[in-house]
Amino acid sequence: MTTTPEKSAGAAPQQADLVSVTIDGIQVDVPKDTLVIRAAEQVGVQIPRFCDHPLLAPVGACRQCLVEVPDAGNGRGFPKPQAACTLPVAPGMVVSTQITSEVADKAQQGVMEFLLINHPLDCPVCDKGGECPLQNQAMSNGQGESRFVASGSGGVKRTFPKPINLSPQVLLDRERCIVCQRCTRFAEEIPGDPFIALVERGAMQQIGIAENAPFLSYFAGNTIQICPVGALTSESYRFRSRPFDLVSSPSVAEHDACGSAIRVDHRRGKVVRRLAGNDPEVNEEWITDKDRFAFSYAAQDDRLTYPQVRDTDGSLRPASWPEAFAVAARGLAAARQQGGVGVLTGGRLTGEDAYAYSKFARVSLGTNDIDFRARPHSAEEASFLAAHVVATGPEGGAVTFGDLETASTVVLVGLEPEDEAGAVFLRLRKAALHHRTRVLAVAPFTTRGLSKMNGTLLPTAPGDEPATLASLLGHADHGVDSTAVILVGERLATVPGGLSAAADLAAKSGARLAWVPRRAGDRGAVEAGCLPNLLPGGRPVADAAARVDAATAWGVDSLPEAPGRDGDAIVAALLAGDLGGVVVAGVEPADTTDPAATTAALAGASFVVALGLRANDVTRAADVVLPVAPVTDKAGTFVNWEGRVRGFDAVLSNPASLPDLRVLAGIAEELAALGHGAPLGFRTVEEVWSEMAQIGPWDGARAALEPVAPATSGGRDAHGLVLSSWKLMLDHGSMQDGDKHLAATARPPVARVGRAVHDACGPTITVTGDRGSVTLPAEVAADVVDGVVWLPASSTGRGLLADLASPGTRVTVTGGTA
Repeated sequence: MTTTPEKSAGAAPQQADLVSVTIDGIQVDVPKDTLVIRAAEQVGVQIPRFCDHPLLAPVGACRQCLVEVPDAGNGRGFPKPQAACTLPVAPGMVVSTQITSEVADKAQQGVMEFLLINHPLDCPVCDKGGECPLQNQAMSNGQGESRFVASGSGGVKRTFPKPINLSPQVLLDRERCIVCQRCTRFAEEIPGDPFIALVERGAMQQIGIAENAPFLSYFAGNTIQICPVGALTSESYRFRSRPFDLVSSPSVAEHDACGSAIRVDHRRGKVVRRLAGNDPEVNEEWITDKDRFAFSYAAQDDRLTYPQVRDTDGSLRPASWPEAFAVAARGLAAARQQGGVGVLTGGRLTGEDAYAYSKFARVSLGTNDIDFRARPHSAEEASFLAAHVVATGPEGGAVTFGDLETASTVVLVGLEPEDEAGAVFLRLRKAALHHRTRVLAVAPFTTRGLSKMNGTLLPTAPGDEPATLASLLGHADHGVDSTAVILVGERLATVPGGLSAAADLAAKSGARLAWVPRRAGDRGAVEAGCLPNLLPGGRPVADAAARVDAATAWGVDSLPEAPGRDGDAIVAALLAGDLGGVVVAGVEPADTTDPAATTAALAGASFVVALGLRANDVTRAADVVLPVAPVTDKAGTFVNWEGRVRGFDAVLSNPASLPDLRVLAGIAEELAALGHGAPLGFRTVEEVWSEMAQIGPWDGARAALEPVAPATSGGRDAHGLVLSSWKLMLDHGSMQDGDKHLAATARPPVARVGRAVHDACGPTITVTGDRGSVTLPAEVAADVVDGVVWLPASSTGRGLLADLASPGTRVTVTGGTA
């Protein structure tokens, strides 16, 4: 058989790049520099191994993969067995594995015997038991009997105190470790977090951490999964179950817009653990700790398990589903007569649920007042999404994970990948280290993630991003041309003119442009039309032909013509009494531009329908509360930042809640009976899939992005600074609730300031904005832009939007406490 070497798109394989080798009597042609262990896999031979991992650099630490390479008369042989995981193929090489060589088989058995000298035989109580490579290979490639008990040691094996906390979540049983170095290599090579290392020497060599320096990494859980023995375990899964008692289901991570493949292991209707899936095109074999451990939020005590309606005494009481649908329909019908109803969907929905909200708003409520952007955003963002994001994807040439590795330069603006898109960060670090991709960050200081990508800071104060982007045109040192990629984070939408500047840079330089939102459902919400200016499939609301097309597909006579209100305008209209009601899904006031205004708007609205998973400020203010299913309890799709559709099936069946689309279908049927709109025409995910496929993407004229003039930056004095902020990966987010060990790995909140401010104010500062004050320890960021202070957005109190001010506004910094 012949394999084809990986090439760049459009390149033809070169015969000179192939090397012919013989493995166990089978000749195979493989790319030059292929390792023998990989070449053996091409002919179906599995050589045992522990230290080897296809995504880590070869190290030859465990020696379990020894093979015989005899001299075939061409000088390619070796007198002793060789480690197949470090030996590259050579023309004419002949390799004999354990299958055909007694020498190789004996060598592998000898290595296995050495590994088991001190490894405890505690498989019945080891978390790895049942899925342990050491256990499996001891049976398949080890000796049938052990000579250990016949030695002078009397059968006593080495022991250590255990477990050792490498971090609050990752535990180490040192006597189980076979020093394969997978964990230390992963930490250093993949995320660049070398907090763990080999210590001691010889027989006492072991994994260790520096004193008072825990394994602080957003990706530490991957070391548990790739550990070939039970040396590394997680605090949240340790002693919870046996692998053979679990049911495993493939799924997609719901915490960010990367669409990482995961495996959900569950038992008796409860998720026990999550592991990384293998998807080379997206997350390879790695996931963030948030994707791995943050799944207990759906099993908290405040989970909504039955519908509730507001009683005459003002309290919420339990109700049946039919009653709740009927009450919601009557209330929404009345609210339509009082000015209309707005819809706030949030960015956590599946694509099918987002489509249901989009159709429900237009068909049942007769409005374009719908927005998934509960977060702060600018007036130009909706047109940017219509012009550059919707209906794009890998099949149409959109930027992909793979493109990050082939780009000459990647520009990050309004995006900190390590905190906001973990799989993007890992791919960028890989690109920078192995493919020499230059990473430029338009940011106020060099972040930890940027330094690990060997990136270059383009120092920029909040609000000045348009000017920095404009300066990249024609700048030879920065190399922004047709081989470059511009990654735009959702935070750029808070800067007037920021998105226009990014689009202009892409157009004039030829660079490719991609939008990387923070939440898993954001991109799907764009495609589904959860925007005041877009219908599903990218159909512009303002285009008469687009409205006719959508109305025809939905079987209604017409759709509302005028573009609707965005999220901020919906809140303002509720406060002013211009809207009678609102439907809220997965949105909390703390997420919105002005949390106090949102809370007041919900309290003052004539009718509020809340669809949620857990009780919160919205459900407590609602007139009808409808419990909806988490991602584990329903099928659906997320559309990741690439535009790649990531489908998943239901993992569990829980009758306590329904998918959002089924709830909306029930309300729509009641509204239709009252003479408002028409039924949605679907009740299941499969029916939504069918309808979405029929309506398809819009092929008419695309909306154009109208340039927006950038804001002018005001002067700044020494202690009157501009607030910069974004959310850390691990913070006070409600979807991280339930795992105290994961919470303990979050980075402590600190304020980052320049040296002058730190010297003037001391190690603790108080930052005061128009909504209150926040006091935090201060750390010096050596290259922070003068006049800027950075704080984490959701790691203190109720969050900066509620307690302090909006990012980009001026704040006052003083020393000590307020």
